[in-house]
Amino acid sequence: MIPKLMQNLTLPVAKMQASRRQFMLGALASGGGIAVGYQIIAASPVIAAETAAEDGNAAVFTPYLTIDGDGKVVVLSSQFEMGQGSYNGLATLVAEELDADWSSIDVRGVAGNVKAYGNIAFGGAIQGTGGSTSMVTSWERYRKAGATARAMLVAAAASEWGVSPEEITVANGVLAHPSGKSAGFGAFAAKAATMPVPTDVELKQPDDWKLIGNAKLKRFDSARKANGTEQYTIDVKLPGMLTAVMIHPPMFGAKVKSFDATAARSVKGVVDVVETPRGVAVVAEHMWAAIKGREAVKVVWDDTTAEKRSSSEIMAMYRGLADKAPVAVARNDGDAEAGFAGAAKVIEATFEFPYLAHAAMEPLNAVARRAEDGTLEIWGGHQFPDVYQMLASQIVGTTPDKVKLHVMKSGGSFGRRAVFDGDVVVESVYVAKALGFRAPVKVQWTREDDMRAGRYRPAYVHKLKAGIDGDGKLVAWSDHVVGQSIMAKTAFEGMVQNGVDPTSVEGASNLPYAISNQTVGLTTTEVGVPVLWWRSVGSTHTAFAAEAFIDEVAEAAGRDPVEYRLSMLDPQSRHAVVLRLAAEKAEWTKPLADGHFRGVAVAESFGSVVAQIAEVSTDGSGSIKVERVVAAVDCGLAVNPDQVRAQVEGGIGFGLGAILGEEITLTAGKVDQGNFDMYSPLRIDAMPVVEVHILASANPPSGIGEPGVPPVGPAVANAVYKALGKRIRLMPFAKTLNA
Repeated sequence: MIPKLMQNLTLPVAKMQASRRQFMLGALASGGGIAVGYQIIAASPVIAAETAAEDGNAAVFTPYLTIDGDGKVVVLSSQFEMGQGSYNGLATLVAEELDADWSSIDVRGVAGNVKAYGNIAFGGAIQGTGGSTSMVTSWERYRKAGATARAMLVAAAASEWGVSPEEITVANGVLAHPSGKSAGFGAFAAKAATMPVPTDVELKQPDDWKLIGNAKLKRFDSARKANGTEQYTIDVKLPGMLTAVMIHPPMFGAKVKSFDATAARSVKGVVDVVETPRGVAVVAEHMWAAIKGREAVKVVWDDTTAEKRSSSEIMAMYRGLADKAPVAVARNDGDAEAGFAGAAKVIEATFEFPYLAHAAMEPLNAVARRAEDGTLEIWGGHQFPDVYQMLASQIVGTTPDKVKLHVMKSGGSFGRRAVFDGDVVVESVYVAKALGFRAPVKVQWTREDDMRAGRYRPAYVHKLKAGIDGDGKLVAWSDHVVGQSIMAKTAFEGMVQNGVDPTSVEGASNLPYAISNQTVGLTTTEVGVPVLWWRSVGSTHTAFAAEAFIDEVAEAAGRDPVEYRLSMLDPQSRHAVVLRLAAEKAEWTKPLADGHFRGVAVAESFGSVVAQIAEVSTDGSGSIKVERVVAAVDCGLAVNPDQVRAQVEGGIGFGLGAILGEEITLTAGKVDQGNFDMYSPLRIDAMPVVEVHILASANPPSGIGEPGVPPVGPAVANAVYKALGKRIRLMPFAKTLNA
């Protein structure tokens, strides 16, 4: 049931002023996060069902759902499922308005109908999943799809029974009439799908919701995931299918000069060794043979244009650049230099953030097959299906409509599958083409492939400076951000305006605090390491730098960190509301047990605001343990409160792993890490107790897949300072704690 509405806050929507091309670019800038603000656009309630059903004799109502003769409702999801729960959210919207039996619901990923599946948050011109926009883009149209199908079922039953539609009630997948007649959806599905499609359906009022906002509603797919029957791309098996593994360049930018596959071809099970524009592929009857064959291939690389620097050299360059004037300006309010000149005290700090891997549990994979009619079929975790259709069609010399995508669920992504160039998807097509399409081919990466030939959260350096007056008031602020652009020199360069990639400065250029004089500068670097969105994108480093530095400023001002932040926020703002709620729930002003310390941070990302208070303990040896994190969340209306809670919990664990121990380093251009023995996402025994408090809201849903990540790092860092007296400015924490 919908919770009591505590307030009616305005959803902060940055309206996108862009051309259609920029809309498309913006859409693609959204693997782990959207690069620009988004807007809510009303979707047409009725769109022709151009996507054929794959559910046997199921009746197609709209491109968003089918119902079969047994009453099974299949929601056709425009959003890719990578563990974030988008399928469950869309199912909730449809089932609510349809009055369906929750146990009859299933969801299938679809692609190929941009009019229906275009991401509204990105302008609707392209299908894509990212930027925590699944509910934003689906909130209205999937509810309308459910209501439309319900009206068609009622019309069919009324016609069949010879009664007025107004006399028919619907509940839990059953239509009923006061005369005693009743039947399930399946009895009328076929007829209902042929009924006139209503163009203006009425949606339920919040007081009538049974599923939306129901904190006890369980995910429809939990059992399949728990018992191992859920199907991912790695599970795809087609008759005659071959398996291929790639040999990627050992340094980014290197190319194949020559290779000798004589020994590999003698390995039992190896079918072929072929060269592709992305490296050498060893094709075999099964994975083991492919791996053994790969070990036998001798490749000579041309590394003339490869990136050969080590990460330590790259960071040294960044530190030097941070001491210089920024190349571009992302924000410039008042006169920061005058503010610093007149300040009673000036504080400075430099923060360093390393490259990070996505490290999803299921490494990249895709399956390609050309059917007898010439259609190219590709199975995979298609985060931007329109792009992959286009790229695949160009490789095989056909049109995108001749490329059929099977949208599989993915065991994680965190932005990894939202790539510019199709990555493993195009590899599968290249290999299948090299084999003359004589067999379906699955290209499967190993963990080491993904760690060493992947795309990374860019490394960054922030140089911050703050000036306070005699009363401790913050009167000047500057943040110079140095790092690679995710968008520059890609098909999405159109999103870079005046030298500013918005993904580099989001979370820094929109700092919520009232500071009269502030500037945010950016220096974009040229490095050959490939970078990509990573869960929460720019806010993973900008929020840390800003919120950890604010604590230093509060200390210099002699003020309490929570009170100091609140003094610079509108008391009715979303930041202030969640900050007060987190402080209240964490009992901020009450003393802790000996050896325990608290830290606070608040951050906005993807339309949502999250405040967190972390509690750490120390045994006096210099080590710390994160004991508890209390989070307060404003994500608009929580469609699935339990899922919102899970996303914030997961985001906290994900963010903790990154700040405590994760780091991708390079030596002479080669990535040092290969697997989880050298790369350390948070282990389960290090997960703290997490409390999530969701602010009740009547506003439309905003993002939740990513906003739980940014605040946890600075909140813990601020607590560590209280515990050990060490300011954490160098990531991961281990570098400071072990120093």
